[in-house]
Amino acid sequence: MLWVKAFHIVFVASWFAGLFYLPRIFVNLAMVSPGSVAERERLLLMARKLLRFTTLLAVPALGLGLWLWLGWWRGAGGWLHAKLLVVALVVVYHLVCARLLRQLAQDACTHSHRWFRWFNEIPVLLLVLAVVLVVVKPW
Repeated sequence: MLWVKAFHIVFVASWFAGLFYLPRIFVNLAMVSPGSVAERERLLLMARKLLRFTTLLAVPALGLGLWLWLGWWRGAGGWLHAKLLVVALVVVYHLVCARLLRQLAQDACTHSHRWFRWFNEIPVLLLVLAVVLVVVKPW
């Protein structure tokens, strides 16, 4: 079970690295001047590749987490239920990033670079919540 836990942590950390950086690309996309087609296309390509790679990292992170959950659920307290809620929120955030990328690619996104800067802070808060719940186990 320790091997599963170790690889779960590695994949979660990698998944979050992508979730930390992808909205930073969105910030840059929101700041591209209208005439900078090459810059916009380069940033869109980077964002698409990062989203694809981040999604590939999310799959084993979630799969290994499910494996761990199936082994722990009987003796775990409320902290595990709270962590599962945080995991669901991370998955929703990931899906929202995909939707925002589609909107940015279609030039249909109206969010400002400031909005994306705030949006970029959400995964940090979710990661802190998840780590505190797993380490401290407050309930």
